[in-house]
Amino acid sequence: MISVGKTKQYANVLDKLLSRGRQEVSLSAFAFLFSEVVQYNQTQVDNIADLERRLEDAGYAVGARVLELLCHREKGNRRETQLLGILSFIHSTVWKVLFGKVADSLEKGTEHEDEYMISEKELLVNRFISVPKDMGAFNCGAFVAGIVR
Repeated sequence: MISVGKTKQYANVLDKLLSRGRQEVSLSAFAFLFSEVVQYNQTQVDNIADLERRLEDAGYAVGARVLELLCHREKGNRRETQLLGILSFIHSTVWKVLFGKVADSLEKGTEHEDEYMISEKELLVNRFISVPKDMGAFNCGAFVAGIVR
């Protein structure tokens, strides 16, 4: 780091402090980019299950990076090891960073002891995607499922 008067200049981009300011992406830019991701992946597969799997894999890559960043910023590089703790962290902190608000609910499943559900009434990734009738079972929420995974 090089100090010049009151302003600090960083010799290396890795030396820069992580900004804690609120960074937002235009909703229309996100919608366009996400629709392009869906369309590209749609050309690479033959059925809906493969498309959802590819979106989930893309979401997983995003989720891993967001987790690393938020663990560094929010928890001082400490990771939660308890299932309920990490789900609460995803439900509140991660969801708020990604979607601008806390998820609607975190519920415990009734069928299995270790089953939990993060619910969102109007998922952002489903808002701008129109699904053709021949792909009626397709759900872009697979991308968000990958982030949570």
